[in-house]
Amino acid sequence: MQNKICIIGLGYVGLPLAMAFSKKFKVIGFDIDKERVDQLNTFEDKTNQATKKALEEALKTDLTLTSDLNLISDCNIYIVTVPTPVTKEKKPDLSFLLSASKTVGLCLKKGDLVIYESTVYPGCTEDDCVPVLERSSGLVFNKDFYCGYSPERINPGDKVNTLTKIKKVTSGSTPEAAQEVDELYNSIIEAGTHKTSSIKVAEASKAIENAQRDLNISFVNELALIFDRIGIDTTEVIEAAATKWNFLKFKPGLVGGHCISVDPYFLVHKAKSLGYTPEVILSGRNVNDQMGKFVASKVVSLMKEKGIKIEGSKALILGVTFKENCNDIRNSKVPDIYRELIDFGLAVDLYDPIAAAEEVIKTHQITLTKTPSKYEAIILAVSHDLFIENGVKDYKNPNGAVIYDIKSVLNRADVDGRL
Repeated sequence: MQNKICIIGLGYVGLPLAMAFSKKFKVIGFDIDKERVDQLNTFEDKTNQATKKALEEALKTDLTLTSDLNLISDCNIYIVTVPTPVTKEKKPDLSFLLSASKTVGLCLKKGDLVIYESTVYPGCTEDDCVPVLERSSGLVFNKDFYCGYSPERINPGDKVNTLTKIKKVTSGSTPEAAQEVDELYNSIIEAGTHKTSSIKVAEASKAIENAQRDLNISFVNELALIFDRIGIDTTEVIEAAATKWNFLKFKPGLVGGHCISVDPYFLVHKAKSLGYTPEVILSGRNVNDQMGKFVASKVVSLMKEKGIKIEGSKALILGVTFKENCNDIRNSKVPDIYRELIDFGLAVDLYDPIAAAEEVIKTHQITLTKTPSKYEAIILAVSHDLFIENGVKDYKNPNGAVIYDIKSVLNRADVDGRL
């Protein structure tokens, strides 16, 4: 039988996946957001994961995008790529995942395969999602239908390490299902696949690959807090240490986004459910979450050293997305700096022509400025190419200003401080 694949969720992960599979199979991309589907069907992608030309070409072939549940019932492979955020209490929010599982269950038939790509904790697929699939479908797991897990490895804004260029971890609920999942992804992933022995192993691999990065960054962030007190430059110290062949050259900074700042909490949740509190992981999260407050305090301190009055002064923050040259604002820590500076009494403008202004208002209740003026404090928070190319000197108040470079990309002689 010719496979017909349904991708559930057409965001940063689902859309590129649907387009890639449509080159080999018939694919239905499904999303409950009708406005999102309508935009994509007019070749517009607000996530910038697909160009207008690529979308137009894909939709002319074997790709159909819809929000009509009736159109996906004849598929035999369902791949779930919905968001799995954390709550304000830093606990996994499985609401999107379980809702998607219920939707898939309504369409399941004997012999169908359900693959999850959403980030979860080890055991989530079989302990949380499968029971929903069974209740919704009336079918029996590993008898009537099968499951797989292949964690997403999409890097938003990266035009080099794209979907097909990154090795894919695969797994299945039976040896036969694992093989089917592996062969399916191998058909589109040029970098190849890595088949694990169980779904739990694949789930855990996703959680730790980002927890590791979080911890490495938290270490250099803590170094930045220490070296600031000593009065030496963190970047200079790291450059010196990196002359040794086995030193890992991580840089301090704000840790946001949909993975690094979120995935560790899935591992924490699972560990605590088993009676173990992962102190190292939580410590790293604590350090990274305080960096916005540190930057704001440091900028205010530098202003005072220059004799610049804090109350009534204006500050400009350049960039609000969670990474450079990307419009994704998920879990950005830049608003932390914004709010801290306001609490100090500054008038703060946030400027980012790459970010979607309406998303910033909706998510953070902050209105982006369109026309920056002159400021007593300028903070480069995100190193978009346009900021580096244009520089920041034009925003300085001629009577005195502080420039702070979070990303350590500007000329050292031109800035007053950096992480």
